Amino acid sequence: MTRRCQPIPRSGAPFDGPPLAGSATVWCDQVILRGRESVTGPVPLADCAPDAQTRLTEPRAPICGLAMDRPRIMGVLNVTPDSFSDGGDHATLTAAVARARQMAGDVDILDIGGESTRPGADDVTIADEIRRTSDVIAALRAAGVETPISIDTRKARVAEAALDAGADMVNDVAAFTFDPELADLVAERDVPVCLMHAQGRPDTMQNDPRYDDVLLDVMEFLDDRIAFATSRGIARERIVTDPGIGFGKTLEHNVTLLRNLSLLHDLGLPVLLGVSRKRFIGTIGRADKAKDRMAGSLAVALHGTQQGAQILRVHDTYETRQAIRLQQAMMEREI
Repeated sequence: MTRRCQPIPRSGAPFDGPPLAGSATVWCDQVILRGRESVTGPVPLADCAPDAQTRLTEPRAPICGLAMDRPRIMGVLNVTPDSFSDGGDHATLTAAVARARQMAGDVDILDIGGESTRPGADDVTIADEIRRTSDVIAALRAAGVETPISIDTRKARVAEAALDAGADMVNDVAAFTFDPELADLVAERDVPVCLMHAQGRPDTMQNDPRYDDVLLDVMEFLDDRIAFATSRGIARERIVTDPGIGFGKTLEHNVTLLRNLSLLHDLGLPVLLGVSRKRFIGTIGRADKAKDRMAGSLAVALHGTQQGAQILRVHDTYETRQAIRLQQAMMEREI
């Protein structure tokens, strides 16, 4: 039975092994071999098959023109009335544009969404989602904002309107399971796409989620969706992966995925981590309100960078940028 190669990330000097996924600050020289029947290791990375070594160490292709050798920040802008953390804060065009321009100096990518996918959320009509997002994107481009923009949507027509308005990337929390035609659009426009794991739909996903093995189940799902994407004509180097923290997962599932986040590097693609202000942070950190979870969000974001995650999707952009700058300075390779 095939086993996954999970790199053991090491941060900072001395660099005694190859960079993990081309990272400038995280490297690895050992792996854990993880299967459904057994887990073994650590074993030397050099003992792994050449293709496994390549998957774990080769630099990832740029996304939206951004090199993936260092952590990149994706700033969250929800133009919705009901998102779990900032619902209603940016529901007007003026407020959304003002917040996006404020974030632009701190982020590498702006992620704009017009439909809440929080647990229990209902679907939004295509017309409403287009109205909420495409006008904001067009206004940002008209204002001279050049920061790459990602459209956070599950729907092809919404993504099409956003790309026409000036978006550069698609972030699909359903990984083309909600609207397979979205894959055709991404292939036609040749834009990057993030494929996220989720179990169930937003309105039901937290109703007793179960897994045989959450790590391997998530990996198999992402393998399947990557294969679907490439079968529809999407170049593999255009794909980003996301384990979907909080999407159809219990506290234990979330923590297990975060502890073993480096396993996703075995897919050979960039890893996006979206944990900002999520419920599990409040549960562990004893913070009921989403906006009181900044400190916990920073802690998990920094853990993610030490696991080699390339993109961090966050609400508190200024604070995250400052924290990462300090962390990276302390982890840089000595000269």
